Amino acid sequence: MHFSLKTIACALAVSLSLLPALANAWEKDKTYDITILHTNDHHGHFWHNDNGEYGLAAQKTLVDEIRQQVASQGGSVLLLSGGDINTGVPESDLQDAEPDFRGMTLIGYDAMALGNHEFDNPLSVLRQQEKWAKFPLLSANIYQKSTNTRLFKPYALFDKQGIKIAVIGLTTDDTIKIGNPENFTDIVFHKPAEEAKVVVEELRKQEKPDIIIAATHMGHYDNGNHGSNAPGDVEMARSLPAGYLDMIVGGHSQDPVCMASENKKQVDYVPGTPCAPDRQNGTWIVQAHEWGKYVGRADFQFRNGELKLVHYQLIPVNLKKKVQKADGTSERVFYTQEIAESSDMLKLLTPFQDKGKEQLEVKVGSVDNKLEGDRSKVRFVQTNLSRVLLAAQMERAGADFGVMSGGGVRDSIEPGDITYKDVLKVQPFGNTLVYVDLKGSEVLEYLGVVANMKVDSGAYAQFANVSLVADGKNGVSDVKIKGEPLQADKTYRMATLNFNATGGDGYPKVDNHPSYVNTGFVDAEVLKQYIEKHSPLKAEDYQPKGEIVYK
Repeated sequence: MHFSLKTIACALAVSLSLLPALANAWEKDKTYDITILHTNDHHGHFWHNDNGEYGLAAQKTLVDEIRQQVASQGGSVLLLSGGDINTGVPESDLQDAEPDFRGMTLIGYDAMALGNHEFDNPLSVLRQQEKWAKFPLLSANIYQKSTNTRLFKPYALFDKQGIKIAVIGLTTDDTIKIGNPENFTDIVFHKPAEEAKVVVEELRKQEKPDIIIAATHMGHYDNGNHGSNAPGDVEMARSLPAGYLDMIVGGHSQDPVCMASENKKQVDYVPGTPCAPDRQNGTWIVQAHEWGKYVGRADFQFRNGELKLVHYQLIPVNLKKKVQKADGTSERVFYTQEIAESSDMLKLLTPFQDKGKEQLEVKVGSVDNKLEGDRSKVRFVQTNLSRVLLAAQMERAGADFGVMSGGGVRDSIEPGDITYKDVLKVQPFGNTLVYVDLKGSEVLEYLGVVANMKVDSGAYAQFANVSLVADGKNGVSDVKIKGEPLQADKTYRMATLNFNATGGDGYPKVDNHPSYVNTGFVDAEVLKQYIEKHSPLKAEDYQPKGEIVYK
């Protein structure tokens, strides 16, 4: 077969014209503008709160404006999430976060890391959420145990102006400990930092990206001091060879990562003020607090293979502060300018909000004073709200005492009427009530473990009908159940939740005990019926009285 020189020349010209597209080539000595936008730990906040703060409708307006601005200057935008879309707002929880994932799709998220709370539901729900999302849900370190294959896409590739960007997803290996063990029968979490190294080396060989970003749900801990948590972003950046990751878009610890000095975050970041992201081993690390309160914006310039951060900010999404007026009253005003809500987004989300409210605004009872469930309390001290929860569980199970991890209490209940929504905000996980009959000797061994769980962790134990002295190691003394000294050969019934019974938060497994019973009653329903039966509640009746002592 013969070709004319003219035919060959034309073919060569066509093939050369295709090369830049195929090779994602960038031009030498040309400066490219790339903006990375990011959020994390959304936790069901698709709708603005009662003060008109955050919500996906305002977020869409903000992101649209940034996209237009960047595009008008010839730049590109990538929008990423650090995960934990699920769990936290009843209107979302009741609908499996469908409004949240559909809303993020309308905004145009490019990718997200899977968070630990994506596993609060069975895998079948998460697969449905992937369909609603229309953008990749990434995690390189989550494997199916039985086949040793990844359950999700490890990374996604993006071409921005001929620059190839790889985004790797990574999920905290604490998920197996802090999630519901029943959802992990065939799932294993590899160590994220080790998996990251493997994936980066694989990408460098096969895809040769110009920029590598890790979208993670691992937490940012100052100077790598992760305490009882699994290692986070700082530790990973330090453990990898310099230059392996250009940026980490994080989540999980729910902080605004704005550094006051080297290895130390600002304690009380004020919305709208400058924010300096962390940098470890040549890797920028960012995180945008929680709930869509901010959109993080990192403006980079890419030139001759080098990536330079030009400007960074956390943009408040309609956050407000209380100010005193001259007449002594107070009002809420915006920290920065108000962001209008997108009509397209409101049209999408309003039916979901209305449906949720209808189910939730039903009064179930009342209380005369505050029931304390704040994170800063339930992980440190015994609280009256924890006692209410445990009283409900003990009553339904006919139990002598109750135990649960403080991290399972997610909100307080204010004085006045209590709605079903209030109940679900306190217990959003849908755990079930279980009980087990234990000999006194078994109770002693069990309490020795759980009473010494670390303070300032979700594992910190809340008790009812128990008094003891914990030694801070692995033992307890002076144990009483219902005010009576513990007897080694007597049988006691303990009420708890399936989460703890199956080993959640590192609690001893009791689901394999011959007397173990899973009642199937959902925790929030148990609490709701208890409140209905005993209202009006008196907060003082549940106030801890120093029964739990730590040496």
